[in-house]
Amino acid sequence: MTTVVLADDEALLRKALASLLPLEGEIAVLAEAEEGEAAVKATLRHRPDVLVIDLEMPGVDGLGAVAEIRRARPEQVILMLTRHARPGVLRKALKLGVQGFVSKSAEPAHIVSVIKTLHAGRRWIDPDVSALAIVDDCPLTDREIDVLRVTGEGYSVADIATRLHLAEGTVRNYLSNAMQKTQTRTRHEAARYAREHDWF
Repeated sequence: MTTVVLADDEALLRKALASLLPLEGEIAVLAEAEEGEAAVKATLRHRPDVLVIDLEMPGVDGLGAVAEIRRARPEQVILMLTRHARPGVLRKALKLGVQGFVSKSAEPAHIVSVIKTLHAGRRWIDPDVSALAIVDDCPLTDREIDVLRVTGEGYSVADIATRLHLAEGTVRNYLSNAMQKTQTRTRHEAARYAREHDWF
């Protein structure tokens, strides 16, 4: 029996998976979560064999939740569900140690087989997910992306420096580089440009 925690903000999909996964194979759903913080709590409380988590959720998103879980439980096996894997997101998830990616449109039987694959210590990325993620035309470094992402949330340079544990001068350098690479006039324009190009 493979134990699972399911985290997805789409209640219909989450409930359907919670009902269907046990029918498709020896899967026990220990808990469900509808947003990132709840996913972290449920995973740390229940310690499932595999966490099945949606990439996009309100509040703390899938990547944020995975980062928190990794700090407390580095050995946790994670399967990420996604509708459209952006190159930067896939790269970040792989760096966080996510072992599997499956399209949200996949059949429950396929999701079960991937859960079993990951539980057996192997990795899995759906071909349609990897095809989307291969096209990586982003000129920004990971740190420049981090700084722009926080800029897009409306924080000041001082706030960004505090949140990312960087010096204010370093943040300004990253923002300046990002504005040059995106040929924009302000950091907010750069953040919008990066978001429109699916770089984070």
